[in-house]
Amino acid sequence: QVHLVETGGGLVQAGGSLRLSCAASGRTFMSYAMDWFRQAPGKEREFVAAINWSGSNTYYADSVKGRFTISRDNAKNTVYLQMNSLEPEDTAVYYCATSYSFTRDVYAMDYWGKGTLVTVSS
Repeated sequence: QVHLVETGGGLVQAGGSLRLSCAASGRTFMSYAMDWFRQAPGKEREFVAAINWSGSNTYYADSVKGRFTISRDNAKNTVYLQMNSLEPEDTAVYYCATSYSFTRDVYAMDYWGKGTLVTVSS
């Protein structure tokens, strides 16, 4: 069993920044890839970013490329999402998830956190 806890969400003005964290426990953190997804009201959950087990490979949705950065600290069992130049369209609940595969497929995720709300005001 894996337990994921997201923190760092909140209210920010457009153009601002936030850093989300996801702390993992329950299995060897270094063994698996980590992803961030988000879900806006009335919309399906969508892929945001992924990072492989070592941090050497990352992948981003086109909508966040150049603005968001995913990283991980295996010594702290934590993955981060640095979000810059935030836009109102980024408003959503952000979830971290884990998978043995380095993938953006929402159905390939093994475990999910409960999410943290990010609200970007215009």
